[in-house]
Parts: sequence; C-alpha cells; structure tokens
Amino acid sequence: MGKVMVIGCGGVAGVAIRKCCANSRVFDEVCIASRTLSKCDALKAELEGKTKTRITTAQVDAGNVAELTALIEREKPQVVLNLALPYQDLTIMEACLATGTHYVDTANYEPEDTAKFEYKWQWAYREKFEKAGITALLGSGFDPGVTGVFSAYALKHYFDEINYIDILDCNGGDHGYPFATNFNPEINIREVSAKGSYWEDGHWVETEPMEIKRVYNFAEVGEKDMYLLHHEELESLALNIPGIKRIRFFMTFGESYLTHLKCLENVGMTSIEPILYEGKEIVPLQFLKAVLPDPAALGPRTKGKTNIGCIFTGKKNGKEQHLYIYNVCDHQECYKETGSQAVSYTTGVPAMIGAMMLMTGTWNKPGVHNIEEFDPDPFMEALKEWGLPYQINETPCLVE
Repeated sequence: MGKVMVIGCGGVAGVAIRKCCANSRVFDEVCIASRTLSKCDALKAELEGKTKTRITTAQVDAGNVAELTALIEREKPQVVLNLALPYQDLTIMEACLATGTHYVDTANYEPEDTAKFEYKWQWAYREKFEKAGITALLGSGFDPGVTGVFSAYALKHYFDEINYIDILDCNGGDHGYPFATNFNPEINIREVSAKGSYWEDGHWVETEPMEIKRVYNFAEVGEKDMYLLHHEELESLALNIPGIKRIRFFMTFGESYLTHLKCLENVGMTSIEPILYEGKEIVPLQFLKAVLPDPAALGPRTKGKTNIGCIFTGKKNGKEQHLYIYNVCDHQECYKETGSQAVSYTTGVPAMIGAMMLMTGTWNKPGVHNIEEFDPDPFMEALKEWGLPYQINETPCLVE
C-alpha cells in the first residue's frame, strides 16, 4: 500500500520496524534511517527473507533539515515515523513540511539545553501543516499515545463527560542490574528528576520531584509504590477531553532505583549543564548515559510484566461512574517476539499503528493533532490485533 520511513534505530524503532514488516499488506516498503548506518543494515539483514516488505537503509543526521529533506525527497515515503530523540522533532517536522509528507512521533519536543517538554513548539506548526494538506500525529506511543486513545474511547462509549483521569504506568519488570533505565537514560532521568505537576481546575499545580507517592495494587503485577510526575499527555488531554477537572500521571519506581538516582543527583551526575573536563566540555547526564546499561540490551534479562492504563471518573446520563482501561504486557513474551523488553514493545507497537492509521487514510485530518483528536475505535481494534490487548474494569479501585 505504501512506504514508511522510520528515523531512529533504537529499541522502540526495532519493535516498530518489525511490526511494519509483519504488516506488509500496509507497509510495502520500509526505509530505516539513522545516524549509525551499521545498526540499520544489521536490522535489515536480520529481517530480509522473513517479510514481503522491501527494506532499505540510509544514514542521516536527524538534526539537519537539509539532510532530512534530501533523504525524504529521494525515498518518497508516504509517512515519516520519528523514533529519534525528542530534541529532533522540529527538524523532522520541517523536513516533512518541505516534502509534503505525513509525520508521526511518540514524544513531544524538548530543547536539548532545558529539561522542559511541552507541546507549544509543535502546536505552532498547526497552520503550516493544514495549508500543506498533511497530518502530523503527535504522541503515538503508549503514554502519550494509547493513554490518549483510551481517553477518547472512554468518552465516546462510556461517558457524557470525563471529570478525572489518573494515568498509571507500572513496570513490574526486573532486569537484575542495581541501576538501569528502561528507555533512553538521558530522557528517562531528565523526566524523573524534573518537578512534578498535575492539571486541576484549569491550571497547573507544581510539586517537588517524587513528592507525591501512592501505593496501588496492579492486576498481574501486585502492589507497587508509584509517584506523581509531569507527563506530556496531561497538557493535550486537558484541552481535548471535555469536562476535565483534574488529570494526574503516576509511575512506579523501586527503592533501589530512587536511592541510586538520589546519589547521582547529589554528586551532579544528572545535570544537563556542561562542565569542563580535561579541556573539553561534557554534559554529566550524557556521560552517565554512556556508562549505564543500554536499554536495548535489557530484553534477555528482564522478567515480569508492565501494566499501563487510565482510571476515569465522569458522568453518564447525570450519574457518576468509573472506568479503568489498561494493558498488561509480559517482558519475556515481548523479547521472544521482537528481541525487546516490554517498555520498547508498548511504545513501538502503537508507533506502527499510528503510521498505519495515516498510511491507510483511516485517519485523515490535515494539521498538527494529538492522538485523542481522532476516532479511537480503529486504533483500539488494531491494539488487539498487533499485540497490546486491553482490559476494561467498570468497578476499579480509585487513587486517593
């Protein structure tokens, strides 16, 4: 049916590319483009002969608009799937604009020199994409991504209005290392060490990092400590889901992770401010990333399950009701299928599905849009088909 260009070749990209190749009726061709060509070539060699999808590879600097534009013009994909770093969202969007190509990502833009992520930079492109007649689909991972689809689905089928959303992200997996991150360490640590915040009564309420803790009993995982973080989908859901009074995001962390993180913070290793070392400027967090285990290598070691979902409180026919929609994913099953652990899997599968929605024209709305702005039903069906079946609980335990 068409060609997708995947920019990036890390753990999430590996899952998304494998799923595109498994879905060859939609993705005739896949071009894998990354700064490190050898990684792209290795994945191509692994997949060729196992799929009807034609695979090509390319080297590209995702921070260089001219390079990206030239590559997109040469390869002519219908959709560009951005699975590079969030710092590179705007350059890839610029190249898509220049070439008239649909755009999909999984995480919103953040400047490299500031640990701040919000949608304003990407939303500023709304009119340009609309005039160009192309779609930018923002946040087609799990959170953001599936959490937005769950919200739109709950509103469409269960509520007249949704007043409260609690997004719960539980990783019950154990990789055996004293300290490691389940996705890009630089992005993960920036996210966790930043101040928390939640949306309530039309404004942001800011909290200190890890200030608010709750304990929740997750299906198939068990009781876990979870902490309130700022997360990007809070910003878009607050605008796009009618009736919202409060949205919060919680993520689970073990004591070992938090103790190590606090020690690293205390000695300055999580800083993004450059320091001079032996005549060279280095960023401590980037150095830390280089010495930590590669998240892509955690797959064979990680055991246990993830449980990610949304608890909704709202009204239907004037009566208050509750709903919990969630997915449980097994790390070892994900590794058997794709060679990646469940954190990469739960992001990579929705990335492929988002690209598929645009490739097939199922979703067609020129402009820059967050995922909850589209009809959730075809995406929800695709989740079941492509490895992320969801559960629905109409009498959930609520978070205080």
